[in-house]
Amino acid sequence: MSSKGVRIRLERPTMARAAVLLSAAKNSRVFHGHWGQAPSTLAEYRRFVERGRKATHFSHFVVAEDEQLAGVININEVVRGSFCSGYLGYYVLAPYQGRGYMREGLKAVIRMAFGDYALHRLEANIQPDNVRSIGLVRAVGFRREGYSPRYLKVGGRWRDHERWALTVEDWRRHRGGTRLPANERRS
Repeated sequence: MSSKGVRIRLERPTMARAAVLLSAAKNSRVFHGHWGQAPSTLAEYRRFVERGRKATHFSHFVVAEDEQLAGVININEVVRGSFCSGYLGYYVLAPYQGRGYMREGLKAVIRMAFGDYALHRLEANIQPDNVRSIGLVRAVGFRREGYSPRYLKVGGRWRDHERWALTVEDWRRHRGGTRLPANERRS
């Protein structure tokens, strides 16, 4: 999969990549700041891999053309039935930030979410000061739905989040080159 020369592939996390992910996550903490936390111990990594095997979670490594890990994208807390939705979480790994890998990875995961996983909706909850992450979801068609004070506990503190969402219908319009109506874009 590629756009503007960026080539990625998705890989299901396994224990075989534990040392690689833990090292990359450690080297990336400086720019993850208070926005999120990657596994930092083997036990945390093992829990991450096990959770990704459940029917309620889908985990993906974004692998760059050099076969190194560029990032992680998860669809968490998938609920089926009339909701048919999941929560998106992701983080980039050094030195791949700002180079298009996460954008391509996110496009690929969204295709899987609305195709293979048969979801209707994805939601991304992003701290308002995480400008790059907000730019990423906007670029792939998400729309801002609201603001939730003290929504998620991250780094030991309850933090405010903006709620961004993408439905399969929005995705089809966005993918076809049709811009969302003004009232559905960020307010």
